Amino acid sequence: MKVDADYLRENADIIQKLRQIPVLESFEEHDLQELLRLAKIWKFEPGELILTEGTHNTWLFYLVSGKVRVMKSGKELVVMQRIGDIFGEMGVIDGSVRSASVYAIDETICLATDIKLLDKQIDDPRFDFRYIIFRGFAEILAHRLKETSDELHHAREEIEKLNLANRLILTTEELNRAKEEIEKLKHKIK
Repeated sequence: MKVDADYLRENADIIQKLRQIPVLESFEEHDLQELLRLAKIWKFEPGELILTEGTHNTWLFYLVSGKVRVMKSGKELVVMQRIGDIFGEMGVIDGSVRSASVYAIDETICLATDIKLLDKQIDDPRFDFRYIIFRGFAEILAHRLKETSDELHHAREEIEKLNLANRLILTTEELNRAKEEIEKLKHKIK
């Protein structure tokens, strides 16, 4: 459900929440008002679909309040709930279709920006917002890359432990078979 942005623009609570988004924290009041002029504030109800996997659009979303669930092929990837969490950035960066679907878990408010609109306006103040948005991308993606690298490292350690456990099981089975053969040979010798 999209809410009348004029009402929300005047809402001091929304402005305060926008100030908590790391990439926007240095914005002055007039900068935030300009950003709100260029962007949209959208409100989503619990369970409402925000982005659909496999579709194409140029909207980028900053979480202002609420929670969203990111799903890929019907499986949950992550729940986002921090003010300033960003989603929809991958399709915006490389122009590809949406790699995941995003659903509101509870009442959710997002700052939505159509990057295509900003890209057309390089010579006006929107360019400053584009720079800030893409710098924010870089910070977020660097953080996500670090998390992914840590998870990959942890997964490799777990795989190595499982491989070792499997080798131990196989060795134990081989030892048990050898024991049985030794027992059979002992009985033949007697």
